[in-house]
Amino acid sequence: MSAAGGSGGPSGDAGRPPFRVMAVCTGNICRSPMAEVVLRDRFEAAGLGRRVVVDSTGISSEERGDPIDHRARRVLAEHGYPVPVRAARRIRASDLTASDLVLAMTSVHARALRHLAGADDAVVRRVVMYRAFDPVAPRVARGESEHVLDVDDPWYGGAEDFEDCLAQIEAAADGVVGRVRQALAERDGEPTS
Repeated sequence: MSAAGGSGGPSGDAGRPPFRVMAVCTGNICRSPMAEVVLRDRFEAAGLGRRVVVDSTGISSEERGDPIDHRARRVLAEHGYPVPVRAARRIRASDLTASDLVLAMTSVHARALRHLAGADDAVVRRVVMYRAFDPVAPRVARGESEHVLDVDDPWYGGAEDFEDCLAQIEAAADGVVGRVRQALAERDGEPTS
């Protein structure tokens, strides 16, 4: 993990606990680590890098210990993002309870995360579809299928699919930053607009 997130992340700002964001996909080698990298970059640019810890996991252990997929690493580097050395890992129930916002890459991931949360409604409410923060993504009403917000899986494709995946991730990143900025202001007791 890089020093900006995961277990070695910031300790908050002026003694305040950090806001913890977790991106989740299937194996934690493509979509969720790409989102982790992009979000860290956006939080730093927004001046929130010391207040927000971004991490990523997968719902499966099939890629446990593997690095970021070489195609994901390549597309991130080509777009100027620093790519940390990290190992894929499966999400645990304790990751859910420790996170303030859990970003599911697909509706399948969201269902698995909500199942893992069990009857803890407070934790279930922290699980949000990542693309729900994209201002041009479809709007999904309560009770409707969230699959229209899925971030496409690039793993079975080529370089173009990884470019498309990165574009989807970047399109929602500023919305995630805005949501976290608002949550931090509420946590700090500041008025929000």
